[in-house]
Amino acid sequence: MELNNRQISLKARVLHRYLGFFLSGVMAMYAISGIIMIFRETNFLKTETVETRQLEPNLTGGELSPKLRMGVKVEKQEGDVLYFKEGNYNQATGVATVKKMKLPFVLEKMERLHKATTNSPFYFFNIFFGLSLLFFVLSAFWMFLPSMPIFKKGLNYAIGGMILTLIMLFF
Repeated sequence: MELNNRQISLKARVLHRYLGFFLSGVMAMYAISGIIMIFRETNFLKTETVETRQLEPNLTGGELSPKLRMGVKVEKQEGDVLYFKEGNYNQATGVATVKKMKLPFVLEKMERLHKATTNSPFYFFNIFFGLSLLFFVLSAFWMFLPSMPIFKKGLNYAIGGMILTLIMLFF
C-alpha cells in the first residue's frame, strides 16, 4: 500500500495528537523539574534536614567522602570531632551529623527522574521520551501539506526557532 502526501499528513496528525495526549503528564513533569533544576545551586524551595549516621569509628577525612556519598573536606578538627561544611564526624563514636538542603518529596522525585542515567531503571523511559520529543519535532513538518500557506508560515517560525537555539548555544 502506497501512501500519498495527504495520507502521511493525516497519519502524522493522528500520531502527533494521541502521543501528545499520552505524554502530556510526563511533559508537564519534565517542564516543572527542568525549571526547578535551574535553581539547583540555590536553596529555592528547599528545607534543611539534619541526618545522623552511625559509621565506623576512627575514619579519616578522606574515608568520609565515600561513606557519606558526598565530597567531604575537613575544615578543622577539635579533639575527636572533624568539622566539614555540611556537618561533623566524631572519630571516637563514629557518629556523623550531616545537614542537607532538600526539595519537597515530589519535586525531589521529579528531579531524580529528570536526571536519570544508565544506572537508573528509568533510563529506557527517558530514551523513549527523548525519541518521542524528536517525533513531535519531525511530525510537525508533516502535519500540513507543503503547498498550504500555514506550512510556509510554520517554516518561518521553525527557522526563527533554530536561530534562537543557535544564539542560546553560542552566546
